[in-house]
Amino acid sequence: MKAFLSTAALTASLALSAPVAMAEPETYVIDDEHFSMSFEVNHIGYAPVMGMFRDVEGKFGYDEETQQLTSGTLTFKSKSVFTNHDKRDGHLRNEDFLNSGKFPDITFEITSFETTGENTGIVTGDLTLLGKTRPVDVDVTLNKSADYPIGHEDYTLGITAETTIKRSNWGMTYGIDQDLVGDDVRLRFGLEAVKESGWL
Repeated sequence: MKAFLSTAALTASLALSAPVAMAEPETYVIDDEHFSMSFEVNHIGYAPVMGMFRDVEGKFGYDEETQQLTSGTLTFKSKSVFTNHDKRDGHLRNEDFLNSGKFPDITFEITSFETTGENTGIVTGDLTLLGKTRPVDVDVTLNKSADYPIGHEDYTLGITAETTIKRSNWGMTYGIDQDLVGDDVRLRFGLEAVKESGWL
């Protein structure tokens, strides 16, 4: 009897001291049909030129219980830049700006997330552009997470985000000294990402 009680006590002690299993972040994949990324930069002080990248892919981890975005990567194809002007888009793809022939990918890799409100936070990540990698902070709002009401009907997370960078930090300096093209580039994102089901 004493041996039984001793074993029971040891089992209870181990159970109480064992770490509580934490839920793993789920993987979400960018829905390229519901992704918008715009940029704007001042042109000779008159007005901002606005554009976008039309080819993007990526995935990231998200823990809904803690509302934490975890490691993930977004990749933009630099040649997909679009400003609704063919000659300007060609210029943006050449060596003065994106140098798409040499650097086809622009990547953003998440390194950390800081909660700032009930559904807001700051994502810090490494932005690689023109072969240079520098940290960038992005203000993020987690809009909605639920089963999609139409179409694929999968569980989906909606996000909006924005930040401003100085392109000269990545060596893109064309037109800055002559005040032809601004250094500050405002970036805005709106996206839906679908949770991976885990089924093959």
